[in-house]
Amino acid sequence: MSTMTTAGNQAPTGSAPAAPGRARGLRLGGMNWLVWRQHRAAYWTLLAAAAVTVVLIVVARQQMMTYLDGYGYPHLKPDWEDRFNHRWLDIAALVIGYMPILVGIFVGAPLLAGDLENGTAKLVNSQSASRVRWLATKLGVTALVVAVSTTVVAVAFGWWWTPIKTSSYVFSWIEGPAFDNTGPLPAALTLLTVVGGVAIGMLLRRTLISMVVTFGFAVAVQVAWSQVRQSLGTVLTVTSDKGVGDGSMPPVPEGAYVVDQSYVTSSGDFIGWGSCAEATEKASNACLEQAHVVGWGIEYIPLSQMASMQWLGASILLALTAGIAAFVILWGRKRLV
Repeated sequence: MSTMTTAGNQAPTGSAPAAPGRARGLRLGGMNWLVWRQHRAAYWTLLAAAAVTVVLIVVARQQMMTYLDGYGYPHLKPDWEDRFNHRWLDIAALVIGYMPILVGIFVGAPLLAGDLENGTAKLVNSQSASRVRWLATKLGVTALVVAVSTTVVAVAFGWWWTPIKTSSYVFSWIEGPAFDNTGPLPAALTLLTVVGGVAIGMLLRRTLISMVVTFGFAVAVQVAWSQVRQSLGTVLTVTSDKGVGDGSMPPVPEGAYVVDQSYVTSSGDFIGWGSCAEATEKASNACLEQAHVVGWGIEYIPLSQMASMQWLGASILLALTAGIAAFVILWGRKRLV
């Protein structure tokens, strides 16, 4: 009886013993486990918020597509915008637009400032792991969670907005709600504010003040980025020579963002369309004749450039992020505690 029980409990002869915990799947270990456990509340909050956002976007898009199908999507009727309710798109764009600021404040700023303020950094420094490894793991795990969360949300929001992207009725593709909330930009903007917040927390060593300063940094990044966004594209020009009356405007591609429009003279020069905004139509026509105006010139950026502009902008932002991360590691290697 006892022999049978023992034999039943033993592994077959010649087989290797099972590694403890292998059947339970992959597990974090060492420094990765320590960082995840320390900041797991923030990480899980980010991942859960991203998952909930995606679910809500899926539901909202289904409702939108039901409406658009009633107007012949993908070849929409001209009056499809009359009853279209874009309230939820506006709200979602606003919330996602604040994501880099919020994540930078609540995840980036406390990441090192909390450890320096409560003495955890000194405890870690007394262990066998080097400061560089600890800092690199902190930044790496946090960056991975942030990148995954923001990218998933960006893909979902882009999928929602794409059916109406050629229309400026909701928002133009080059404006922040569309341009900054789709493609690689949400991840790039958020990573910059998060790593910037980490650097601020490392220098100030106080959590609350670091969060306040990170808020200012994140807002400054958003303002500066809004001034740079349009310059990432190549402005194209199309002209006409059919006068300036009704129907004389040269055609531009569907969804193109018009940068400026001007009068074109017979010599090929451009003059501002307000140059001949005279008090009366007769005086205006006389001004146009005197300037030898023959048509219109339109400067525009086509929708087809959107993806390349986003990747160029994301590359710049990620390069800045990498520079700040390098500063954090180099500074922290000698002066962290």
